Amino acid sequence: MMDAVYPLLAMAKYTGEEKYLKSGIAVMEWADNVTLPDGGWSNDLNPKSWNGITVFGAISLAEALHYHGDLLEEQRRKRWTERLTKAADFVYKKFPTMDVTNVNYGATTIYALNLIGKMLKKPEYLSRSKELATAIKSYFTEPNHFLYGEIKPSAHKKSAKGLPGIDLGYNVEESLNNITLYAVHEKDTDLLELLDRSLRTHLEFMLPDGGWDNSWGTRMFKWTYWGSRTCDGSQPTLALLANRNPALGTAAVKYTELLKRCTDNGLLHGGIHYTSHGIKPCIHHTFAHTKPLAHLLDNWNKLPEINTSAPLPRYTADGVKHYKEIDTLLMARGNWRGTVTAYDAIYKDGEYRQATGGALSLLYHTKVGLLLAASMAQYKLVESLNQQPNPGEDFPFTPRIETWLNEKQYSNIFDRAATISSEDTNGQILVKAQCQLKNEDNEVAKDTASSFSIAYHCTDGSLKITAKTGEKIKSKTAFILPIISPTGEQVYHIRENEISVRKPDGLVKITSSVPLTIKETPKERIFNMVPGAEAIPILAYLNKTNEVELVITIE
Repeated sequence: MMDAVYPLLAMAKYTGEEKYLKSGIAVMEWADNVTLPDGGWSNDLNPKSWNGITVFGAISLAEALHYHGDLLEEQRRKRWTERLTKAADFVYKKFPTMDVTNVNYGATTIYALNLIGKMLKKPEYLSRSKELATAIKSYFTEPNHFLYGEIKPSAHKKSAKGLPGIDLGYNVEESLNNITLYAVHEKDTDLLELLDRSLRTHLEFMLPDGGWDNSWGTRMFKWTYWGSRTCDGSQPTLALLANRNPALGTAAVKYTELLKRCTDNGLLHGGIHYTSHGIKPCIHHTFAHTKPLAHLLDNWNKLPEINTSAPLPRYTADGVKHYKEIDTLLMARGNWRGTVTAYDAIYKDGEYRQATGGALSLLYHTKVGLLLAASMAQYKLVESLNQQPNPGEDFPFTPRIETWLNEKQYSNIFDRAATISSEDTNGQILVKAQCQLKNEDNEVAKDTASSFSIAYHCTDGSLKITAKTGEKIKSKTAFILPIISPTGEQVYHIRENEISVRKPDGLVKITSSVPLTIKETPKERIFNMVPGAEAIPILAYLNKTNEVELVITIE
C-alpha cells in the first residue's frame, strides 16, 4: 500500500488539491502496520509474510521525497527520510547478489540502490547497484535476449528440455523498467545496447491493441492481458528507449490506452472483462500502475520523442518464428496472429501449469481482436495473497484436447514433453504438435487414446485446427475451444456444425467436421482470472471419429 505514496504526492503537486497530500500522508501512516523491526515492510499484516517487497516501497518513498518532498513540512520530511534510510538498509542486506530469489528483485534493487544511494549519499549503495548491474548482463538469453530467472527454487533452474524460467509479464512490467532507469541515469551504454536487443524480442509479444502475450510465461498465473497482476507498468522502459527503437513509443501509447480501457470508475481492473462479468478489482493494480505514470510526468522534458508513427512488430509480422529459449512460436498471416507453445519450465513444481503441450495459447485477429487466450490448466492461488479467487467453475481457457478418467482431467495442456514444428509454404503456415493426454501428475491416460497430433493451418482467410489420433477412443474426448467474448455479444448456433459470434467489427464463424456444443453455464459467459476474460466454451467431440477439424473465419 505504501507504494501509493509517490503517485498521491505527484497528484497533489499536479492538481494542487489537498486531498491527495492527505491521502499520501495517510498511506505512510498506515505503513506502520506492516513495518518490521529490521526496517523492512511485510507484504501483509502477518509479519512473517514476504518482506522483499520493501524494495518497491523504498523506491516509491524515495521518488516521493525526491520530486515532491517540498510539499511536506520539515519534520515530516525528516521522519520519512529516516524511514527511507531504514528501508534502504534492509534492501541492501536482503539482496546482496542477483540470485537471492527471482530475478525481478535483483533487477529492481539495481535502480533502488542507485536512486537512494544518491539521495542519501551512500557510496556503498552505489557500489552494490553497479555490481548488480554488471551481474544482470549474464541473465539475458541467447539468441533472443530474453531476461530469465522467474522460477523456483533458483533463478538458474532449467527445465527437462533445458529451458530457463522466463516470464514476459514480470520482465516488461518490472525488471526491464528498473534496469532501464539505472542504465539511462548512469549512461551505461553496454547495458543500454543489451536492453535494446532484449526489448526488440519482448516487443514481438505485444499485440496490436497493446496487450502483452504472456500466455506461456512461468508466472502467467498473474497474467491480466495488459501485463502482470502485481507489477508496476511498462511505460518507463518503453518511453525511455523510444529514441533507439521508435516502435517502443507506439507500444507505450498502445499499452497505456489498453490500461485506460480496463479502467472503470477510477480503478484499473485485472483484465478486459471484469466489468462485463461483475468482478470487483483489486486496488493494487491501480496504485502500482500509477507509479510509472508519475515518474514519466516528473521527467517529461527529459523523454525522447514519443509517437505512434512506427508500427508494432506484431502488427506488421508475416510468417512464423520459433523462440528456442521458450519452445514457443509466433505465427502471422494476413490479419491472424497466433502463439503455439510447448514450453516446459514450471515456476513451482507441483503448483500449476501454464499453457504448454503444443497448445494454441493465443489467437488474435487485427479486425476483431482477441479470440483465444490461455489460462492455467487448473486455476490455483500460487500466491494466495496476490491473486483473486476465480468466480464460479474453474474452466480452463486454453484450447485443448481433453478427456476425464476416474474424475481426473487428462489433456495435452499437461504434456510438458510435447513437440512442435512449423513450415511456411505457398501462402500457408502449418504448425504441427505431437502430444499426449496427461493429468496434473504427468501420468498418461490409459485404456483410451492418449497420443494425438494437432495441426494449425493459417492462411489469409482462415485458421484451421485439426486434431487426430491413430488410437481407439474409449473415453468421451473433446476438442475444447473457448472463444473470448464478453457478455452481450450475440451468439448464433443455427446449424449443429457451426457457431457464430457477432463482434463490433465482424462476425466470427466457427465450423466443424463434427457437431458443436456450447457448455451450459450459470451465466451467459464463463470467466477466468487468467487473463481476466470471459469466453464461450465450445466443445467438439471426437468419439465417433478419430479426427476433428475446426475452422475459424471472420466476415
